[in-house]
Amino acid sequence: MDRIVGSKYKLGRKIGSGSFGEIYLATHVDTYEIVAVKIESSKTNHPQLLYEAKLYNALQGGTGIANIKWCGIDGDENILVIDLLGPSLEDLFVYCGRRFSLKTVLMLADQMITRIEFMHSKGYLHRDIKPDNFLMGLGRKANQVYVIDFGLAKRYRDSTTNRHIPYRENKNLTGTARYASRNTHLGIEQSRRDDLESIGYVLLYFLRGSLPWQGLKAATKKQKYDKISEKKLSTPIEALCKSHPVEFASYFHYCHSLTFDQRPDYSFLRRLFRDLFDREGYQFDYVYDWTLLKFSVARPVEASGLLEAEQRPAIRMQFKSSAENSRSNNLHPDRLRVAASPDNALLQSTSLGRVDAPRNNPTVSKTHGSIDPHIRGSYSPGPSNRI
Repeated sequence: MDRIVGSKYKLGRKIGSGSFGEIYLATHVDTYEIVAVKIESSKTNHPQLLYEAKLYNALQGGTGIANIKWCGIDGDENILVIDLLGPSLEDLFVYCGRRFSLKTVLMLADQMITRIEFMHSKGYLHRDIKPDNFLMGLGRKANQVYVIDFGLAKRYRDSTTNRHIPYRENKNLTGTARYASRNTHLGIEQSRRDDLESIGYVLLYFLRGSLPWQGLKAATKKQKYDKISEKKLSTPIEALCKSHPVEFASYFHYCHSLTFDQRPDYSFLRRLFRDLFDREGYQFDYVYDWTLLKFSVARPVEASGLLEAEQRPAIRMQFKSSAENSRSNNLHPDRLRVAASPDNALLQSTSLGRVDAPRNNPTVSKTHGSIDPHIRGSYSPGPSNRI
């Protein structure tokens, strides 16, 4: 007998699992809408779903925020039903040969800054800005950037007094080392300025193809972390942004000028890049680099339910894990990969396209953290490491 969750979602096949639990596709019994269902044992040592749902609820209604369809407890399981989204910017970056054009980077920058501004307006820091945590939408929202993965998010204002969190030092690194701000490496409590600085590193990663502190060799994870930190702190902004428009250096200088509790001028940063966009003669037509490649449109999915879509021989549906989690199978519930048949046909209503390029990033577990080239999670050099 088919299992129904949230009174209206028929559970389909299992499509992923990880330290958090399991992920299933599901179909709305009336509308045939395909969604993701994330299931976690309520007895787990480190429950995540309810916190994740809390963040999604706080951000509901925002542009580029996935919708929660249902969240609750069923027996001894926590369940989250959420939108499916398209490929991540990391997926698309790999698909495009590990380089984005200036036009694509500027169109993405505009939306990414706006997404983080919205999070900040709701009182939360993201604290794990990276290409894997920005996804494109599906169907009519295929040109829209979504921000996901709020597992490391934190309130920066007290919910009662609205006072900013206090300045602290000697903090463990929280986030992904490749894109972490300089102050985060120095052990300073993160604030809004750090999310924005991390966006800057992501944008340069897209433009340059890599960052200077990638690929550093070390015998231990701790040494790897130290090398990344040392290289980042010793690389002048002008050198980092060399051969790229001066606006990128200006972006970093602005972020570094912000005090701990200062509200960033998000409009100034958007205007910085919009003026460059106009000066280059681009049109904001949402034609990204991947739009110009193999993304062709085939027949849409008929409203015939999940099973028929799964059984159609030309198409296989599966989740695409993030760069860090692809090997550990720690999958995002709101990222759907649709791999097309050999003729590159795509599902118009469920995906942007096929992303098959290999990934060479290290395994990282979100729940327990790790120190690696992406260094995801919290790290402490003492015996309490969550690795």
